[in-house]
Amino acid sequence: MKTVIIMVSLVTTAAAQSLSDRFFDEYYFPFNPSTATSAGIHKYDGELEDYSRAGVAARVARLKQFEAEFARLSPGPDRDLILTSIRSSLLELETIRNWERNPDIYASGISSSAFAIISRTFAPPETRLRSLISRERKMPRVLAAARENLKNPPKIYTEIAIEQVPGIIAFFEKDVPLAFSSVQDAKLLAEFREANTGVIGALRDHEKFLKSDVLPRSHGDFRLGAANYSKKLLYDEMVDIPLDRLLQIGYDDLRANQKKFRETAALINKNKTPREVLTEFEKDHPAPDKLLDAFRETLVGLRDFVTGRKLVGIPSPVLPILEETPPFMRAVTFASMDTPGAYERVAKEAYFNVTLPEKSWPKERVENFMSGFNHGTILSTAIHEAYPGHYVQFLWMQRVDSKVRKLLGANSNAEGWAHYCEQMMFDEGYAKDSPDLNKLRLGQIQDALLRNARYIMGIEMHTGKRTFEQSVEFFNKEGYQTHETALRETKRGTADATYLYYTLGKLQILKLREDYKKMRGAKFSLEEFHTSFMKQGYPPIKIVRKALLGDDSPTL
Repeated sequence: MKTVIIMVSLVTTAAAQSLSDRFFDEYYFPFNPSTATSAGIHKYDGELEDYSRAGVAARVARLKQFEAEFARLSPGPDRDLILTSIRSSLLELETIRNWERNPDIYASGISSSAFAIISRTFAPPETRLRSLISRERKMPRVLAAARENLKNPPKIYTEIAIEQVPGIIAFFEKDVPLAFSSVQDAKLLAEFREANTGVIGALRDHEKFLKSDVLPRSHGDFRLGAANYSKKLLYDEMVDIPLDRLLQIGYDDLRANQKKFRETAALINKNKTPREVLTEFEKDHPAPDKLLDAFRETLVGLRDFVTGRKLVGIPSPVLPILEETPPFMRAVTFASMDTPGAYERVAKEAYFNVTLPEKSWPKERVENFMSGFNHGTILSTAIHEAYPGHYVQFLWMQRVDSKVRKLLGANSNAEGWAHYCEQMMFDEGYAKDSPDLNKLRLGQIQDALLRNARYIMGIEMHTGKRTFEQSVEFFNKEGYQTHETALRETKRGTADATYLYYTLGKLQILKLREDYKKMRGAKFSLEEFHTSFMKQGYPPIKIVRKALLGDDSPTL
């Protein structure tokens, strides 16, 4: 009997593996060539996503075919991960329909596609330039598809798209040619100039189209509504907790962090209010031209602490490269980590992107912006993005055996891990002997409050409980953020509806750690827990819990 069971299991596993391979080879990479490039799969470097209505219809048809095939397989972690990914894509394409609602996906999409080619030297510059030329020749079609597709976008979406375009044009005018300054082939350079000039011209026309045509008719609603919000959480994060209960969890954590913030502020100066302490604290930041250096100096100390305390193994001793955030990401991103793809075998550089204030900004706006990069938040951001946050987790991705786990995952895992690390590092004694410990801790708590505000505002904005203006006020007053940060975060939340995943994932990981500690008893060690967590890839926490605990107990 055991032999029969084993044989059936092997057949099932083989069928699942074969279907998974087909999914990536027949849909995932061919329909997402820019994602393939970023992942280190360079077969599709000369291709570009099809944004046309016909392209959307082809995607939907292929996804539904694979959905039916995967649904017939027995449940399993990788099968379940692919199936929820498919259903998330179908929800986006058929119901949310951002290809009709969000103008920013078009210009930012082609910028991201070009950036994937120029950002890493995975091939000689001539080879990459040929791929880029091929992609650039297809880019005007993307912007033409925007004219066909866009129907009554939300005004804020169009405003963000218009805000982004000048930086994107500058990217193609300056950054892209600079990336190939070493190329000497005159014929190749001529082809590039022709293609690149075509993209720039199409972008200028696109900018005029957005301002004169789309903006006046942008009266749509950015809100997803409760039903779609819940479905998105289920498919993206495997979370099925009712929204009212999720909100209560978010508010409870917000109040707990506000209490910590008040207590920590009192340790710094008990004669001032927490807001007054924060105002002084925010003035303690480097000059804009020294910001990258400040981050760079922080990284070494963090790496040494992680290895010295044996918190988690770091697969590579190489530090990430600090650089300014690419133009097409600056409107909605303060800092981010751009790591090598899971299948990249040549260009293994990792980039830590930091957004600097624009040189054209007035002094007051620069100061307001830089207050968000005070020394406390610089530290918590470096922990989050690099050590032991995103950079370390995605270095571990190189060791994951499953193709599914290498390529698919959940934000509540990746962002949850990075946010969890911010608190964990202080809990484990980082900077405990520093005279500025309380100030640094205040920065960490302020970042936690930012994530709390994202959590709550994401739900409340998209279920109609708060307006855009009320959300800006919430970030400012309840989240202890500057107006500049509050505005940027609210803008982001209109499109990134479920950006509650930072706090959501952190709370799930803390509960998992506690449950794992109870199971392991005297054998528990933080390093072993973190290593076991890293080995899973970055699927939803529900899948990690099943692997580590062997049960389907609640994640919160």
